Amino acid sequence: MEFKVVSKYLRVSPRKVRPVIRTLRGRTVDEAMSLMAFTVRGSSKDIFKALKSARANAMLKNPDIKKLWVSRIVADAGPQLKRWKAISRGRASKILKRTSHLTVILTDTVPGGQK
Repeated sequence: MEFKVVSKYLRVSPRKVRPVIRTLRGRTVDEAMSLMAFTVRGSSKDIFKALKSARANAMLKNPDIKKLWVSRIVADAGPQLKRWKAISRGRASKILKRTSHLTVILTDTVPGGQK
């Protein structure tokens, strides 16, 4: 069975989230959550919350699941907040405040025959 959670409009750039989530693919949910608890990156709290929510959804739908695996985790680009900053000679420079959408898919079987 697959269990899916989507966290939208996270106020962190997808470019900063992707290296963190790359370490989680193919691990158990408990391993991934413990890694995120001790990771010192801005996005680790949001990823931890998404993993916790996905695990809770899985336990509600099927409470006798013993182990859950992170089969797929993806950070996509969300909308950009467009701002401006005053620079010299009365000009303006644009600032893009990027957001991301995080998708977590858990399965109760080992993904890809690993481990």
